[in-house]
Amino acid sequence: MKLKVRIAGIIPDSLTNGIGIRTVIFAQGCKHHCKDCHNPHTWDFKDGYEMEIDELYEIVKNNKLIKGVTLSGGDPFEQEDSFYVLCRRLKRLGLDIWCYTGYTFEKIKDSKLIGAIDVLVDGKFEINNTFNAKKFTGSANQRIIDVKKSVESRKIIEVGV
Repeated sequence: MKLKVRIAGIIPDSLTNGIGIRTVIFAQGCKHHCKDCHNPHTWDFKDGYEMEIDELYEIVKNNKLIKGVTLSGGDPFEQEDSFYVLCRRLKRLGLDIWCYTGYTFEKIKDSKLIGAIDVLVDGKFEINNTFNAKKFTGSANQRIIDVKKSVESRKIIEVGV
């Protein structure tokens, strides 16, 4: 049986979901239900469509313009095992992986998927906290975290963008 992931969609070439030209994969399913979410259509775990990991990998591999891949959503951590397998394969292509999640780094720091991610944008979107949001975040409470440095130092190391 082939490993699958449920997604809401793909943007092959994006400049707004991380540094450089990136392919964005939108996970389907989210428990956070942030008020005024940009993607509320990704909340329902039954919507979207399934894709095989092999098929997603080939789509990304064949796009020679990109620097990396961004997982967004929904919340990719709701399908951790499948996204982990995909990210491990994508890393072998020399691509960097960004991931957006409503969970905080502290809550998911020991998860399998965190080890396959380079940059994590963590925290729920807060509509009343958008005024001082940093580039690549939706609200000021969200952090752009260098995962490897944060795991090694056992403290949050944010990426300067």
